[in-house]
Amino acid sequence: MTEAHPSPEQPGWNGRSVCVAGAGISGQAAARVLAARGAVVTLVDARDDEALRAKIALPGVTVRLGDGDTLPAGTDLVVTSPGWRPDAPLLAAAAEAGVEIVGEVELAWRLRGPHAAPWLAITGTDGKTTVVRMLACMLAAAGHRTIAVGNVGTPIVEAVAGDGTGSGEGYDVLAVELSSFQLHWSSSVRPYAATILNVAPDHIDWHGSLEAYAADKAKIFAPGTLAVVNVDDEWSVRLGERAERSVGFTLGSPRAGQLGLVEDLLVDRAFTADPVREAAELAELTDVRPYAPHNVANALAAAALARAFGVSTDAVRDGLRAFTPDPHRIELIATHRDVAYVNDSKATNPHAAAASLAAYRSIVWIAGGLLKGADVEELVRSCADRLRGVVLMGRDRVQLATALARHAPNVPVVDVADTDTGAMDRIVGAAAAMARPGDTVLLAPVGASFDMFAGYPARGEAFAAAVRRLTGS
Repeated sequence: MTEAHPSPEQPGWNGRSVCVAGAGISGQAAARVLAARGAVVTLVDARDDEALRAKIALPGVTVRLGDGDTLPAGTDLVVTSPGWRPDAPLLAAAAEAGVEIVGEVELAWRLRGPHAAPWLAITGTDGKTTVVRMLACMLAAAGHRTIAVGNVGTPIVEAVAGDGTGSGEGYDVLAVELSSFQLHWSSSVRPYAATILNVAPDHIDWHGSLEAYAADKAKIFAPGTLAVVNVDDEWSVRLGERAERSVGFTLGSPRAGQLGLVEDLLVDRAFTADPVREAAELAELTDVRPYAPHNVANALAAAALARAFGVSTDAVRDGLRAFTPDPHRIELIATHRDVAYVNDSKATNPHAAAASLAAYRSIVWIAGGLLKGADVEELVRSCADRLRGVVLMGRDRVQLATALARHAPNVPVVDVADTDTGAMDRIVGAAAAMARPGDTVLLAPVGASFDMFAGYPARGEAFAAAVRRLTGS
């Protein structure tokens, strides 16, 4: 059951001229591994500052900072970091010259040895990190040597090749999170089993269209891969139709070949001896933390991948109980005067915010940021009847205010235009003033954070700090 797909024929790396585009964590890992295998490596990045230079210690690697546009002479392979757009000058020059371009994920797959660990892979617009960490906990509870890698934590190339001389044989199985950017630059990756959790408009500026974004996601359902389909998500179902083999998961009652819910139980009717007549109990709803409908779906997706790999029902339950949620994802910060304050700063698009808003009955919503061209009309319409009040912040708050005026005209809205370091205290104070006992003050911004903060973690930390100052917790 746990045999990996065969690796493609290994290329010879000794003396091969490779340009690694991007000096971030994955780029440095790729450069280090390739140099250890004898490649002639040039690491390039448009950035050039002392802090970055201090982080880069790569013996045998030529480091070129301050010029991310020029393709090094003689390059016969480019390994690009996932954030680089296909129309970046260096990548465009490589494509024009017929030089192959791959990502760190594709490189890792090509570096796998004959006994390398199989991959259980996750992609989707939202929920990837939660599912990959849940899955790693389930695999560990079953006694497997495993690690969560990819678009989270350790770069895949390090897990596969270590210092460049290993073959990734220290693990039994890898739990792999893959972004649409990483999948775009992949061609031969063949996971043992994989899931597309959901697809909603995101990163359209990078991919060009929703269809192109979805097509890159669909690469995860490679030939021979068992597809785990979210039957409650239209795009996941559509993309799963291309797969040779599939199972499903749903928040409804599962049919044969699916995992789902029966009253307060998570059950499996896909990986039992007789899926038509038999359902295996996996866990209780109370084992899913934090509880929210979309997080139950995350748990079912992780369970489906684990069960595909032969993990027992007991290990699925024990893994869920051992799972510790990452910060800034529907994170309860405090309860004060019977009002809950919840940080979901990671909800940076309408799909994620809708899932967060659906988890609570009466909400004072803190929203705003960089909407990146996203349409918020349907989001506001769908949650209007649960809004006690709204506090708007950030650059694109006017777009949210317009949608609220149309779909929730009777809901009070406070506009906080400030962007200074004390702005979050005023935002949280305004939300607290509108809240009533039983309400949830929810930071689910819809937009990215870079108009006011260094990133969504900084925004979430500012919210948490402001809540603690307000409540004395």
